[in-house]
This record gives sequence, structure tokens and C-alpha cells, in this order.
Amino acid sequence: MAIVVGFIATAEGRAALDAAIVETQRRSDRLLVIVHGSRGADEDEIDRAVEEARDLLDTSGLGYDVRHLQRGNDVAEALMGAAEEAGAELIVIGLRRRSPLGKLILGSNAQRILLDAPCHVLAVKPAQA
Repeated sequence: MAIVVGFIATAEGRAALDAAIVETQRRSDRLLVIVHGSRGADEDEIDRAVEEARDLLDTSGLGYDVRHLQRGNDVAEALMGAAEEAGAELIVIGLRRRSPLGKLILGSNAQRILLDAPCHVLAVKPAQA
């Protein structure tokens, strides 16, 4: 079994990766990290995100794979597809903090993953500063 996490070089992405590392250690699983860039991210930004994820994972001692999501690919579909392919038991995603009005509308990728994922989903928020 595996755990799949979506990683972007933001506070939300780091919170998701941290939670995924903890869950992977707890479950003695393998971690599959899907790295994607923010809207308008260039290849250098995505390469830096991949390196950041690898640096964090190298110190964890876990078995892991890092995949770079190609530009234009659907993030939710990529995470759910990777989870199905790996037989994952968990997908970990990061959520942004939202205003009371914003809470009425969950991000479209997060909503699709929560509703359509083939396995359990753990949604985390970064610690408040």
C-alpha cells in the first residue's frame, strides 16, 4: 500500500507533506509525492519544488517516489489516478484558510478529491502564524 500526497511549495503544500510523512511512518507505507506548481508557475519554480520535496523526504528515512505533474494536467485527476494506480489507502492534501464566505465554496480540486477519491482523504491546514 502507499500514501499519495499533492505537494506545492506553499505553506499548505508543506503541511500536507509533513502530515503525509507522519502517516507514512505510522503505517510503514511508501510515499508517492505528486509535485505541481501554482498557477502560472514556470519550470524553474516547479524544479525547485521537486528539490524541496526531495530534501524534506531524504531526511525522513522513508521510501518514496516523486512525480512531477506536467503543466496543464488536472491536479485532482492526477492525484486520484496515482492513488488508484498505487493501490493507495490515503491521499493527503493541503487546504487554504478561508474567510467565512470563502468557506461556502471549497477549492474545486480539493472538493473533487474529497468527493471522488478511491480511498480515504486527509485534508490539513498549515499552522497559524
